[in-house]
Amino acid sequence: MPTGPKGQKRPADVIGNAVRVMRIATGEEADDVIDDGKDPAAKALGAKGGKKRAENMTPERRAEIAKKAAEKRWGPRSE
Repeated sequence: MPTGPKGQKRPADVIGNAVRVMRIATGEEADDVIDDGKDPAAKALGAKGGKKRAENMTPERRAEIAKKAAEKRWGPRSE
C-alpha cells in the first residue's frame, strides 16, 4: 500500500481513496495525522530564513550565488 508524504497509509486506487475521505468526513474513520516531531514555531521561522537572508545580501552577492547555481544546474555533467 502506498504511503503519503508523512508515511501515512492510503489506498492505492482512486475509488478506495474517495471512500476513505468519505469515511473521515462522516466520522466513521479517524483522520490520523502523524506528528513530525518539529516545533511549529521553528518551522515558521525556518520558512522566513531565505527571504531574510536575501534582504541582508547585496545585489552583487545575490548575483554571484545565482550564477554559481546556474553553472551547477546547466553546466557540463560530471558522470
